[in-house]
Amino acid sequence: MNTPAFRRTLLAEGVGTMFLLIGVVGSGIMAQRLSPNDVGLQLFQNAAATAAVLVAIISIFGTISADFNPAVTIGAWALGHREGRQVAPMVVAQIVGGAIGSMLANLMFDLPAVVWSTTERSSSNLWLSEVVATVGLLLVVFSLVRTARLSAIPYVVGAYIGGAYYFTSSTSFANPAVTVARTLSDTFAGIACSSAPMFIAMQLVGVAIAIALIRQLFPQQD
Repeated sequence: MNTPAFRRTLLAEGVGTMFLLIGVVGSGIMAQRLSPNDVGLQLFQNAAATAAVLVAIISIFGTISADFNPAVTIGAWALGHREGRQVAPMVVAQIVGGAIGSMLANLMFDLPAVVWSTTERSSSNLWLSEVVATVGLLLVVFSLVRTARLSAIPYVVGAYIGGAYYFTSSTSFANPAVTVARTLSDTFAGIACSSAPMFIAMQLVGVAIAIALIRQLFPQQD
């Protein structure tokens, strides 16, 4: 595990997830400031920026490692694309990178590095949305992996997440590391600490459903 290649993997996961959260949180803050009276426009700006950042960071780090999401890493292990011993260090790198990204976004907009979010996101429709969003994301990623269309991943993932901001009531977190990091910013993209555990639990339910579907739909590499 302590090889140069795996250290590069951890660095890529940490830095990539950091930039993802800079994109998510930073664009949310900017959207609030540019369009203070139009929540719909704020959401559009946040979604567009997040989708664009995803295309960029997956393109940058894709030849090294570009999960940026514990749900994807766990799915990759369950489907035989990663070794089990890689999962925990990668998840830690993603969470740490995401937290740093949220703090940097806060600081760039002249806010304290950590401001615990007070935005409650706690209802059954939001939890269902997180299951659906996570299932869809993993289907996107692993359908392309298992059909050898890797070059399409940055664009399809970006398009999916950009769209899922609008077709899910939760605005498609679909990522435990992102969920944790968004508790650190009391801004447009934030989520209260009390709401985060259920979001993460529902994302893991989505992972389990997605794995079952992928094994049936794309069994070639099982």
